[in-house]
Amino acid sequence: MKTIYLAGGCFWGVQKYFDQFKGVIGTEVGYANGPDAAPSYQDVCRSSGHAETVRVDYDPAVISLTKLLEYYFMAIDPLSVNQQGNDKGIQYRTGIYYTDEDQLPEIRAVWDKQEQKAGAKLAVELAPLHNFFSAEDYHQKYLDKNPGGYCHIPAGMFRLENNGGSKQ
Repeated sequence: MKTIYLAGGCFWGVQKYFDQFKGVIGTEVGYANGPDAAPSYQDVCRSSGHAETVRVDYDPAVISLTKLLEYYFMAIDPLSVNQQGNDKGIQYRTGIYYTDEDQLPEIRAVWDKQEQKAGAKLAVELAPLHNFFSAEDYHQKYLDKNPGGYCHIPAGMFRLENNGGSKQ
């Protein structure tokens, strides 16, 4: 098993999005790469400096990090600073946070391809994970518990695995 931490705006949708893919063993929403103090959701909403982030545990024999990151870039606007959809603020920034230096070449390869595709410098943070604090229980699997909940990711994106990995 391997782990990558992905910030892509509101973590409710990012978690639901990654839960659909074969090879994703588990996900957890939380707050990453802010000051060392463990924040509450209210702290994060008051610009604590943490990013709403999803820990993605995956089996690299089933799904590669490259494929996960390709899916990640399908679900975000990589040029938007501190905003995804209607969600604005530092907690909604995008980021790829790693704990294993061995992942960096694979991350860089996808990053470079996406930057070339965008034709501009990406606004996505690329950094080692400094800290990750689990979000409150009511945030975990939020869109499964509240199917009508707001999400910046279009609902059709939650069915990519069933559509062969393409937007339809």
